[in-house]
Amino acid sequence: MPAAKINASPAFGTEDLSPAQPVVVKVAGGRITQFALTNPEGKVVKGALSADNTSWTSGEVLGYGKTYTATGSALGANGKAVAIKGTYTTVTPDTRVRVNVSPGDGDVVGVAAPVIVRFGTEPADRASIEKNVKITTTPAVVGAWAWIQHDDGLWALDWRPKGYWPANTKVHVEANVYGLKFGEGEYGADSVTSDFSIGRNQVVYANAKSYQIVVKQGCTAINDESSCAKTVATYKASYGRGDEVNDPNLVTRSGVHVVIEKLPVHLMIGSPPFTYRSTEYWDVRISDNGEFIHENPYTVDVQGVDNVSHGCINLSPESAKAYFDSALVGDPVEVTGTSVQLSDADGDLYDWTIPWSKWLTLSAL
Repeated sequence: MPAAKINASPAFGTEDLSPAQPVVVKVAGGRITQFALTNPEGKVVKGALSADNTSWTSGEVLGYGKTYTATGSALGANGKAVAIKGTYTTVTPDTRVRVNVSPGDGDVVGVAAPVIVRFGTEPADRASIEKNVKITTTPAVVGAWAWIQHDDGLWALDWRPKGYWPANTKVHVEANVYGLKFGEGEYGADSVTSDFSIGRNQVVYANAKSYQIVVKQGCTAINDESSCAKTVATYKASYGRGDEVNDPNLVTRSGVHVVIEKLPVHLMIGSPPFTYRSTEYWDVRISDNGEFIHENPYTVDVQGVDNVSHGCINLSPESAKAYFDSALVGDPVEVTGTSVQLSDADGDLYDWTIPWSKWLTLSAL
């Protein structure tokens, strides 16, 4: 009759063990009768025996920079006991990489809001990180992850639906990266979760040639105004004058913008060659290249008639306040009728400028 043989994975004596790597102890030719893995303070690591008592698998992540001691025994088919003993030492990172998830807990966002899981460094092995980032939606929504470098220089995993989110969707995101290796000496600092929801469906249709914006709700398709259930409001507007004066720097970009933030008052400062400084009210930022929907009392006489701005969408004070109050971060603003397309050169949220077929190629899995 065979004696019990112990096999540990990773092998006992392993140093620089990732805290996220499961520990598995198996016995051939016998069964485990007793086993514990303890930390330096004597706390027993959670784990479970298999139904036939031939293996034990850890059930929680370990701590950084600690030595764990395995003790136990196995009974061989020959009736003789064999001791189980060994140690593991977990890695002490040089850098603990922090992770941020947006939207955050409790947020209510518009139907174009992407999920963004930002990392403090670019992972050397994207696939290993992406395998540990999960999303659950209620109801189920078709979507995909993509690796995107944002305008702060940081790499992120962005998830967006194939179409706009269904209204009132509940979303749960898990970035289980604690203990995962990002690069040499770099490991995940903490795992992060977020639970948020999608609000009502509202889309702004902004055709620069119409000199107005139209706010609609209950829209079921991207770039299809006819798919919307109702019109909420129509406001006279003035867009960027770039197409009129042949200056692409002054053109309001065409494409699906996303509301990034809402500022009741904001000091706008022009970048060279523009040197203006102007305090504006009811500002809804729709890109990071300086495009806002905001009030401008000085262009009211041409709103609905001509395009005269530096690239923003100007409304009257009354219209701007009404739109500001109705907007959610994450709402789509579909701009059409101009000569320059929105792109990654225009700021952080350019996810909707990427065709779905290409988006699917940006995952590491």
